[in-house]
Amino acid sequence: MESKKNKGFIEDAEYGLDSRYKSNEEYKSEATLLMEARLNRMKNLSKDQIIRAKLMQLKLKMEEYIKQPIYDDRNHFSEFLKLYVDTIYSKRNRFADDINIKPIRLSQVINNHREPKDEFIMKLMIHSEKVYENICDFHKKTWYQVYFHEKICDTMSSQEKWRPELEKDIKISELIK
Repeated sequence: MESKKNKGFIEDAEYGLDSRYKSNEEYKSEATLLMEARLNRMKNLSKDQIIRAKLMQLKLKMEEYIKQPIYDDRNHFSEFLKLYVDTIYSKRNRFADDINIKPIRLSQVINNHREPKDEFIMKLMIHSEKVYENICDFHKKTWYQVYFHEKICDTMSSQEKWRPELEKDIKISELIK
């Protein structure tokens, strides 16, 4: 038979109450103070520090995406590209100029109206290496990995659409026993 003390502890754990606080009010008060301290610290960050933090966050998101088999219909490459460009540049045209492509081409890739060409990804790779040079280690193959990981995930998640038709064309003349 459980004692009331243990039962209270179990219920508290179930509701996620932190044992360091005597009451819910104390917890909320501490949480408010912590949030205020974080906001004050964020107010004092320079524009460059904010950009560096966003680029670090983007890198980590991309690496996490590559590691996980996410089978969905979102366009992660274009989302990551949009975050990258919008973090660094106030206008996307400036990024297009910097990597020597037409702004309309960049817009089409970001808005999923066109697939990026190899040359586009190579230029993006070089640009990223230079941008991340003073921020953190950014592997040059990351953009390619994101792009092809998305292609694999799209193919695997849409098998019910393409597989039945293609299976009709497949036959095995030499069966291995």
